Amino acid sequence: MTRRQWMFSLSTPLLAAQDDVSFKSGVSMVHVDTEVLDKHGAIAHGLKLSDFRVFDEGREQKLVSFSSEEQPLDLILLFDISASMRPNIEKVAAAARQAATHLKQGDRVAILCFNLGVVVATPFVEDMNEVAVGVEGVLRLRFGGGTAIRHAINTAAERFKKDPFTGRRRAILVITDNVGMPANELAVVHNLWDADAVVSGLIVGTGSKFARPERGGDVDPLAEKSGGDTVRAKDPGAVFVEMIQRIRSRYSLYYATPEGQAGTFHQIRVELAPEARKRFPEARISARRSYRLAR
Repeated sequence: MTRRQWMFSLSTPLLAAQDDVSFKSGVSMVHVDTEVLDKHGAIAHGLKLSDFRVFDEGREQKLVSFSSEEQPLDLILLFDISASMRPNIEKVAAAARQAATHLKQGDRVAILCFNLGVVVATPFVEDMNEVAVGVEGVLRLRFGGGTAIRHAINTAAERFKKDPFTGRRRAILVITDNVGMPANELAVVHNLWDADAVVSGLIVGTGSKFARPERGGDVDPLAEKSGGDTVRAKDPGAVFVEMIQRIRSRYSLYYATPEGQAGTFHQIRVELAPEARKRFPEARISARRSYRLAR
């Protein structure tokens, strides 16, 4: 089975059934991490299971479990060290140092750097001191070469797919100017869905203008389809903390895997129920768009 479908057990620690929901152990589940932001762009807190509606291939599903608790992270920090990032080294430095100081005990972090290729600067570690050393090492690297953003994200997704699922929330945070080389979008998105990993992009720019990505070479559609988002910031150090908190505070929704042909993709849509929509009338919901039925 894929990593976002597994046999649910009553002893699974990160799940909390609410609203008198009943379920059976040993049932294959679909997991959908969901971010809800209010009209001001702040995290919409206080939602419960009955506030959500999830549709699989257009059919509403009965949610059997739900979690609103902050969860530890399996996080890949993906740093752009291409030539176009040279003017932004100080901004990268600010974001990198924020990364080292605002992660928590229980998180697991890997650091990857990319230009045309991808280099693992630090494998997955749980020691935040090692993370701090790793990000300082990134800042000493020579910035140069082209920018294969989508190849780098695909490499990170493949890295997750090879790892056993730890129960932590999986995320890839890309720090880049978003000036990338065109690459196939669909293959990368499929790998992100299979890895149950969300992509978020921290976009830095030069001066008051942000660089424009080449068509087919940017982070934005990958973030959107994986359920993440991109934030453009002149001061990435200040924005970094908010992005980590948003990743950590997503709602986890679970429903029984529908029947279907193994290996095919099912489309997902997440909405707020009418009463919740009244409380958050202009809420923005981010969740991954699809998943592959287990083979």
